[in-house]
Amino acid sequence: MTTTTAIPLGDPVLAERLTARLALVEERLRDAVTHADPLAHDASRHLVNAGGKRLRPLLTLLAAELGDGDRREVLDAAVVVELTHLATLYHDDVMDSAPLRRGAPAAQEVWGNSVAILTGDLLFARASATVAGLGPEAVRIQAATFERLCLGQLHETVGPRPGDDPVAHYLQVLSDKTASLISTSARFGAMFAGCRPEAVATVTSFGERIGVAFQLADDVLDLTSDGDVSGKTPGTDLRDRVPTMPTLLLRARAASPDASAEDLAVVELLDADLTDDAALARAVAALRAHPVVDETRTRAVELARAAVHELDGLPDGPVKDALVSFADALVDRAS
Repeated sequence: MTTTTAIPLGDPVLAERLTARLALVEERLRDAVTHADPLAHDASRHLVNAGGKRLRPLLTLLAAELGDGDRREVLDAAVVVELTHLATLYHDDVMDSAPLRRGAPAAQEVWGNSVAILTGDLLFARASATVAGLGPEAVRIQAATFERLCLGQLHETVGPRPGDDPVAHYLQVLSDKTASLISTSARFGAMFAGCRPEAVATVTSFGERIGVAFQLADDVLDLTSDGDVSGKTPGTDLRDRVPTMPTLLLRARAASPDASAEDLAVVELLDADLTDDAALARAVAALRAHPVVDETRTRAVELARAAVHELDGLPDGPVKDALVSFADALVDRAS
């Protein structure tokens, strides 16, 4: 399998280098999910074989270019973050009853919920074994990241408590569930490339901000994408009653004394039975035309700009330029 990246990296020499190193990560990833047990082997390789953007290991490799990106530990770290991400996908798909993942049947559709959950656990175990070879500090960072991943999923599942601001609650969920691992991906890259602590802190903050921006852009994509191109079916989150930034902003508007007739009408469409494709299409079209979608897109762009601003202290050059392109590309998906 040839590994390429859809993220524009600017400098062709850097792009070629990172593509080659990402191919090495892919090989290591496949080795890491190999098991002697046939069921564990097949289930563990299921999502690896389905492909993916590999954004997290790419960010690890890119951040490592600020130092010595050839170190063996950098490749190990890139494998760790992708194994961790894949493990969360097995668990997420069970919790969300998702039928598909990356165009293939979700693991629980093939083997059932219990096998899918245990396969996710197996991948976490393989990630833990790899990160143990990177030393106690890496283990501590991985454990803290895993804790945030679990808290993000927990808080998303139970929702905001009475009196909590649903938008603030949602942003915290995104920070924990999505941004934490993206932040750690950048942190590991700079850290194991031997970068100065200031550079490590810079890319860590950068990763945290683009992680939230990435998910906000995804919220927009759920309403505006061409499923054939993006791989996302428009309205999936609406049908599954998954809170997203546009719907939360809309409900806040509808609950205010200044609610417009449009606000109330769109909420009524969202609260209808969306199992019917025609009803879902009407809800998607109405929400897509509402200003809350542009507001969400603007929030994503602002966060991406704030992330880029974090990079001001880094030396100018192709690596910094590529990090800027990385941030832009994550948000441009929603344009």
